[in-house]
Amino acid sequence: MNDILVLYYSRSGATAEMAKLIARGVEEVSGMHARLRTVPAVSTLCEATQDNIPVHGPPYATLEDLRDCSGLALGSPTRFGNMAAALKYFLDGSGGLWLSGGLAGKPAAVFTSTSTMHGGQESTLLSMMTPLLHHGMLLVGLPFTEVTLSTTTSGGSPYGATHYAGPDSKLPLSDDEKKLCRALGKRLADTAQRLTLK
Repeated sequence: MNDILVLYYSRSGATAEMAKLIARGVEEVSGMHARLRTVPAVSTLCEATQDNIPVHGPPYATLEDLRDCSGLALGSPTRFGNMAAALKYFLDGSGGLWLSGGLAGKPAAVFTSTSTMHGGQESTLLSMMTPLLHHGMLLVGLPFTEVTLSTTTSGGSPYGATHYAGPDSKLPLSDDEKKLCRALGKRLADTAQRLTLK
């Protein structure tokens, strides 16, 4: 298993852009591959259904994608300091993997985007870590040895990669945010590779 699952939910595209950069970082590690996947939106209508294949972007994730990965990067926009319902809904369906220990011992990282500077980026990252800890995953963050983390005036956190998208969610990722996304992907892939070799 050399695949890192980059699993995310995105409404306005910022989290999707972060996911692509994290995937680039993953593939900077020789022999490692990124598998981009998303999840469908959750509807308030009980009858609403989504096609099995999204209109654009990567395919929807399956529990098999989660089970078969050697590491996981999990991304969501911030929703009141928490992960988006669509991502939580997908994770809530992973009880079988929890029961079998299918994710235990695998590395994981988290990332988020917010439309306000103080919109709960770090609490969102922490909310995504909780189910991963219950699964027994090993969390990988961004250490301050990543020099950009100490100098950034935009997004970035030791808990994971972050992005400030602005009130209209149209601000592009800053150079610092891009560097930190790639660094997170690279660190996750390198950790997965080291764990696999042991």
